[in-house]
Amino acid sequence: MNVHVESAEDPSGDAPPANWREAMADLVSARLALMELEARDLARGATRKGLAVGVLAAAAFFTWALLLAGGIALLAAEFSLPWSWLALGAAGIHLVIALIAFAKLRQPGAPSFAITRSEFQRDREWFKKL
Repeated sequence: MNVHVESAEDPSGDAPPANWREAMADLVSARLALMELEARDLARGATRKGLAVGVLAAAAFFTWALLLAGGIALLAAEFSLPWSWLALGAAGIHLVIALIAFAKLRQPGAPSFAITRSEFQRDREWFKKL
């Protein structure tokens, strides 16, 4: 992708900008345009991936539910047990798994952007020394 910003003084774009402020403004403008294009591409890709994750989650859920229902029916027929008790047992097992996962989620994780924060802190200290 080529982003070319032309100067108002020279239509050919070959002459350098009149001063450093103009050059900086041109550079920032070009970088912002580039970031906008890349952000649009990233958003399109994220939308596609999000849709794929949704389809995957729905398919996995229905697969699990059907396997569970079939397994309960199979066990009920094989061992001559009421299916309702087997379903309650399966629900209890799933509840225990959900509670364990919930407890894991409540534990604090590692701090986010630790390296970036330390670099920003170093930058602040460096600016103070200037």
